[in-house]
Amino acid sequence: MAKNLLEQLKEYTVVVADTGDIQAIETFTPRDATTNPSLITAAAQMPQYQGIVDDTLKGARESLGADASAADVVSLAFDRLAVSFGLKILEIIPGRVSTEVDARLSFDSDATVAKGRELIAQYEAANVSRERILIKIAATWEGIQAAAVLEKEGIHTNLTLLFGIHQAIACAENGITLISPFVGRILDWYKKDTGKDSYAPAEDPGVVSVTEIYNYYKKFGYKTEVMGASFRNVGEITELAGSDLLTIAPSLLAELQATEGELVRKLDPDHAATLDIEKLSIDKETFHRLHAENRMATEKLAEGISGFATALETLEKLLAERLASLEA
Repeated sequence: MAKNLLEQLKEYTVVVADTGDIQAIETFTPRDATTNPSLITAAAQMPQYQGIVDDTLKGARESLGADASAADVVSLAFDRLAVSFGLKILEIIPGRVSTEVDARLSFDSDATVAKGRELIAQYEAANVSRERILIKIAATWEGIQAAAVLEKEGIHTNLTLLFGIHQAIACAENGITLISPFVGRILDWYKKDTGKDSYAPAEDPGVVSVTEIYNYYKKFGYKTEVMGASFRNVGEITELAGSDLLTIAPSLLAELQATEGELVRKLDPDHAATLDIEKLSIDKETFHRLHAENRMATEKLAEGISGFATALETLEKLLAERLASLEA
């Protein structure tokens, strides 16, 4: 019997579910899972996960006591909710879950380090090994430096909102465990900037970017893993077959599962080793210069941080409303 595209992809690449929807994770049996503020906010509004939200709010109230203000209870619950979802997800998957640091801390290294340690402490208090957690941090220069500190403490990190080779090289040079270059968001920017409606999968700017990063890492022997993210169509995914990992939304996982045909491996470390690639070194000054020169990366990083911050503000409001309802 012919294998579907998802089954074939799993032979080359670790498939990760890009969702906070626990039922979707159960359906597609990925090894790992990743969430972000937008996904957690969406999941928190689904009726089937109201119990997780309510339990988190009640736990925060119990921790702080009856005299604590509603604002303080919501703040503590907000800090705990992503871990609450992470714990549920870890009951299903065999591998790792990514849990994101507050995007509003993206330019504050010290605060990011503190929040990463706090998230790990919550997981370890629930008897989950730090080996199963990736602390997700925006790939600003400050975020990368914070991640380097955490990595030295045995806390593994996933650098997200990554749009340029300069960010990827800085991550590799700082010993980051994993990066998440955003394929679809790169495509979105180029379509808007050029007015071009579509790209062939092999010419998709997001695919080209991740391919460049993958080949660079494999050429120079970096251990940092590449996990393509933020896909808009199945063609982007199949063009990156062979990437270390790919994190894919449930709708596209379903499409892969429903499609038969031969899947050709496109990314391969042996091929990357044969390529003529210039080795670069990225210090702070070089990072900021290259970032400023890359209009797409500059705009999409800022937009991504802003979007995640807005999602977090929405989540805080939802928690406040739910707490008021519970305690009415």
